Amino acid sequence: MTAKLSLRDVVVRRGEAEILRVPQFDVAAGEVLAVLGPNGAGKSTLLQVLALLERPAEGDVRLDGEPVRGRELSLRRRMAAVFQEPLLLDRTVEANVELGLSLRGVPRGERAARVRRWLARFQIDGLARRSGRHLSGGEAQRVSLARAFVLEPEVLLLDEPFSALDQPTRESLGNELAGVLAETGVTAVFVTHDRDEAARLAHRVAVLAGGQIRQVGPTAEVFTRPADETVAAYVGVGTVEPAKVLESAGGLVVLQVGSSRVEAVAEGFTANEALLCLRPEDIVLAPGDAAVPSSARNHLRGVVQQVTTLGAEVRVHADCGFPLVASITRRSMEELGLEIGSPITASFKATAVHLIPLNR
Repeated sequence: MTAKLSLRDVVVRRGEAEILRVPQFDVAAGEVLAVLGPNGAGKSTLLQVLALLERPAEGDVRLDGEPVRGRELSLRRRMAAVFQEPLLLDRTVEANVELGLSLRGVPRGERAARVRRWLARFQIDGLARRSGRHLSGGEAQRVSLARAFVLEPEVLLLDEPFSALDQPTRESLGNELAGVLAETGVTAVFVTHDRDEAARLAHRVAVLAGGQIRQVGPTAEVFTRPADETVAAYVGVGTVEPAKVLESAGGLVVLQVGSSRVEAVAEGFTANEALLCLRPEDIVLAPGDAAVPSSARNHLRGVVQQVTTLGAEVRVHADCGFPLVASITRRSMEELGLEIGSPITASFKATAVHLIPLNR
């Protein structure tokens, strides 16, 4: 992997408190990397360091493999940033988008052509003469994105740019951004606390907690094979339960989880104890003793204990010998006739189980 942007042994302090420690962090040329984590995890600080807006107390930021120390001001011209607040000036939309080009001394004719292109690409060309102070949240953030992309940056840094927007606007603008990132091939770091945004936009995901990167890897891998309990909780693994290994042979592990037995596919697994992880969408529910999918090795009888509706999704919490969380649609919920106290059968494949070893 050729790293476009890197950190080596970076430490950031606020007074005596250490708020960020990153031994190694690499963003490959042309990739989109999402940084996930709870509030206070250090996500914005990490982005400030990457954007050369904050110099760490220790360590190096590198661009194309070369340390940036002492060259920050000139190298910032190769980057662009988009923040949660659009920070637009009291000028027209057109003038806001053009501003960075003017500061860089781009000729007037080229400025005009590039501004027209990006106003059209983000569907705000009809707003060109409107003041930047009289826009909706979604419109303002489109202007902010156009202002960043018009610079044709080598590196784009985005700090929760959609978090203040309503859900429909957020989804629409996120889909547009995904298309533009793919078209331009710009190297991008996207800070968010939204798992769906990370899954939609990023090639890789880094999970930051307590000022440290707990896991970084391909998006699907991090979401389905979390490195530890903290990562599992944050990437939406609904069921995380301690388990004892009863048998392990031929890549199949049999576990005791609460009062139930569970089979998992885990090649080379040697620990005696583990955390069993299951994503809610990998669990199929059936009422009572109804027929269950034949391809699943695990079929656990249980009782519904809690039902939570989240838009079109319903989270069903059940006692299946251990607490288990499944995700189904509202329509499925109605068709199954499930309610608190309903008997169910929860089915899932052995390959859907991820095990985090606790000892060896």
